[in-house]
Amino acid sequence: MAEIVTLDELAKIVPHGIRLGIGGVHLSRLPIALIRRILAFGKKDFVFTSWGGGLPLELFLEANAVRKLIFCFSSLDIFGLAPRFREALENNRIEIEEWTALAMAQALHAAHFNLPEMPFQIPVGSDLMKTGTFWQQSSSVFSGEPLGQARRLDIDVLLLHAQRADSAGNVEIQGARGFDLSLLGAAEKVLVTVEEIVDPGILEAPRAFILPKQFVTAVARVPWGAYPTSCLPYYSTDYQQLLRYVESEQSRRSSKTHGVTSSQPEQQKTGVRGVPDAPRRAFLSTCASTRTSALTPALVSRHKSSSSGSPWTIDELMAVRLSREYDNSSICSVGSVSPLAMVSYLLAKKTHAPELTIIALNGGFIDIDFHPMSLTLAEPLEFGSAKVCWGGDETYHWYYQQGRITHEVITVAQVDVHGRTNNAWIKSKGKLLRLPGQGGMADVSNLHQNFVLYLTRHSPERFIDAVDFCTASRGLLTDEERTGAGLQPGKVRLISDLGMFELDPEQKRFRLLSIHPGVSLDKTKAQTGGDFLIAEPLPQTEAPSEGDLRLIREEVDPFGIRQLEFVPGRDRLAMIQRILTAEAGLMRELQASQANAELAKSTI
Repeated sequence: MAEIVTLDELAKIVPHGIRLGIGGVHLSRLPIALIRRILAFGKKDFVFTSWGGGLPLELFLEANAVRKLIFCFSSLDIFGLAPRFREALENNRIEIEEWTALAMAQALHAAHFNLPEMPFQIPVGSDLMKTGTFWQQSSSVFSGEPLGQARRLDIDVLLLHAQRADSAGNVEIQGARGFDLSLLGAAEKVLVTVEEIVDPGILEAPRAFILPKQFVTAVARVPWGAYPTSCLPYYSTDYQQLLRYVESEQSRRSSKTHGVTSSQPEQQKTGVRGVPDAPRRAFLSTCASTRTSALTPALVSRHKSSSSGSPWTIDELMAVRLSREYDNSSICSVGSVSPLAMVSYLLAKKTHAPELTIIALNGGFIDIDFHPMSLTLAEPLEFGSAKVCWGGDETYHWYYQQGRITHEVITVAQVDVHGRTNNAWIKSKGKLLRLPGQGGMADVSNLHQNFVLYLTRHSPERFIDAVDFCTASRGLLTDEERTGAGLQPGKVRLISDLGMFELDPEQKRFRLLSIHPGVSLDKTKAQTGGDFLIAEPLPQTEAPSEGDLRLIREEVDPFGIRQLEFVPGRDRLAMIQRILTAEAGLMRELQASQANAELAKSTI
């Protein structure tokens, strides 16, 4: 039986200097309360292991508590780059191992199965495989084909937040699971905080995973233990609080640049609070229980940010053009921080491809229904409609490795005219700047049927002749190479704010397929850092129709979230605030209408 303890007792179990795993995914179910308590006790010198570092990694780096980082990706999601991650890597403050996502999943499985290594498909075309020490190449003893072998990756202690546990220590995990199952299998000890502890026999939430008590070391009841991230169905992510955190980090960096020392306590400076006040708790709980059916067109239209009747904008043209790539047979996966991609999927589902399958939250929500784009409400709406809730590792095995995904539309920092991308390091003004990392791009560039990229700002610095370091590219390019590997033949395409390109499989160079209205060929050449092929004749990209514009502005993306990828970084936080203000107005109206309905019911 797992032990039921207090939060302090749970945190004290964690010794200095261990291999520490972090559960949750992006801004969902992160064990924030437990992390804060561990760091408050002064624990340091950790080997931090996580597919996506994100907010937990920022907190550990802030406390100078990381010796080594094992990761695939780290950002602050829609808020942009993770500043302490960048500072640590740019100044060589910590040791790093940068893994591909599939290799990490298999390495964790090796530890789970008590094996020295596990095989995986080699992400042909990625330079990451030339620098990483996490793998070795071998050959199949049966077919002779090349295989990657990921060395086992052990976790001493896994920190996890979940919805419920029973008094015996069995734990219930609801919603998207990230890499939780892989981490659980590799962990020697598992420390869990939960919203509730219930009697045995109560854990029966739909689509949940139950972790047996034999695999749990100790559990502590910590309501709001994931805050400011979400724990559905209890509360949604508090984007307003996270915005304050990001703003405080910007202020810190600005003060540091100008030699100013803040007199605020560190907790106040970071803006990472424990539990919100009662009105905020009620707001986030209402958000968590909201379903798409409650968001009537009339309600949404009263709070939408988009203006009707204005000419189309480039974000709308790109969304419409991308949506035409999919049909009813498409299975589309949503990657990290890809609002434009999600808008295009939802637009296709709303128009010509209602049977299109969308897999959201990095493989966590399988086959979600159509819903309007939102920051605060996206996860609750997808949680409510998903036919299956999985982890990203499970989706990798069931969909990705079998080549079932037709599209995962991805943006990158740099791409060259040969289709090679860079999301690791770039040179700018004589300095090396650290980027979030490839996440799973090195794998999916080959595994998915179509590798579709987009650039919101086409420039010689972003669309270049040759990247210095290739994080991901399609190494299995021709139909013969792909079918020989058991994968679907497909295309490599790039859409930018200037035109649409496709990679020629023989010449291995992008060809301009169409040019957007109002853009000249000379401008496109001038804004590209290398030579590309040109289709003859060269058509103009079709402009969005009035019907397309109405759907995008009123039903698909009424708050204009897609535009976050098109504004300069200095304007992003102000736009996020405008979106959150509009969403808050909608939710307050919904709360009031629900309260009035309850009052009317009680008086009958």
